[in-house]
Amino acid sequence: MRKLLTYLLAGVMAVTLAACGGPKKKTNHLKLAYSPSLCHIPLHIAVEKGFFKAEGIEAENIQVDAAHVQEAIGANQVDLGSGLISKFMQPVENGLPIKFVAGVHTGCIKVLAPKGSTITSIEQLKGKKVGVPGLADAATLILKRALAAKGISVDEKKQEVEFVVFSRNDLPQVLANGTDDVIALNDPGASIAADKLGLTAILDTAKTAPFNEEYCCAIFITDRLAQENPELAAAATRAVLKASAWIKVHPEEAARIQLDRKYVAGNLEQNVRILKAYNYKPSVQGGYDAIKRNIEQLSAIGIIKKGTDAKAFTDRVYLFQKGVPDSYSEKDVADVK
Repeated sequence: MRKLLTYLLAGVMAVTLAACGGPKKKTNHLKLAYSPSLCHIPLHIAVEKGFFKAEGIEAENIQVDAAHVQEAIGANQVDLGSGLISKFMQPVENGLPIKFVAGVHTGCIKVLAPKGSTITSIEQLKGKKVGVPGLADAATLILKRALAAKGISVDEKKQEVEFVVFSRNDLPQVLANGTDDVIALNDPGASIAADKLGLTAILDTAKTAPFNEEYCCAIFITDRLAQENPELAAAATRAVLKASAWIKVHPEEAARIQLDRKYVAGNLEQNVRILKAYNYKPSVQGGYDAIKRNIEQLSAIGIIKKGTDAKAFTDRVYLFQKGVPDSYSEKDVADVK
């Protein structure tokens, strides 16, 4: 309720200011929610390879801590961004004013066991301890969905797995110390930890069915942008779809651009390997399907209101835009050097 009030108050303030200043002229300027994340590479490439410019868009990176992106949206500080679908479902249920417009890639979340562990599957986590970055973190929600699918209760009143929260950066050491049996973490931290400590992935959303067929990350736009300038919103969506398709063809160059422009830190070889593990074949329909599946399963386990109509929910928060194709192919971006 507190978050909903924050969003509503921010919206009221924005409307009041707009009313005082009179009607606004439409603009081609867009504020992108930027954070130093490997998964945000479609936005970075859309800027650096001119996909936004080709659509007549003047793009501005607004640095926002990932933990505060929802507040930035409510305060109209950003127009467009990218995020892990699972993590956004509760805020959207609580009134976060955004519309999802496309899925961009699969993968990026892992559940890791120590080297030599006897735990090799999700079914073996019953009665175990799991280290997580937060109870509402996307990695935690993915794991809860996987556990529920195996008949293991994640209901708070009769939970059969213990979730223990630690700092994201501390989780690999927590696992090494034997404090937890496994950890749930997203990339690049998950892949870095696996490489350094020889950890084994018992769930990898880039490889483990059915998550390997589900878009984990999606592009969103604000309700304000969708309502005030639908043509600009559609142009921005096309730019990000093309950028995502370009990454699939040029993962090495994409990773190098991210590092050279200081969007992210890290190791080039490692970042390239991570990007190649994802399926960068963007899809408008795929994004819709991923959100609907999330709602079905998160509602079933009580993360969002039980009995929620998944189709009605998804129809409310998803936008199919005029002039935006479902996807782009290698041929569509072949001329971008």
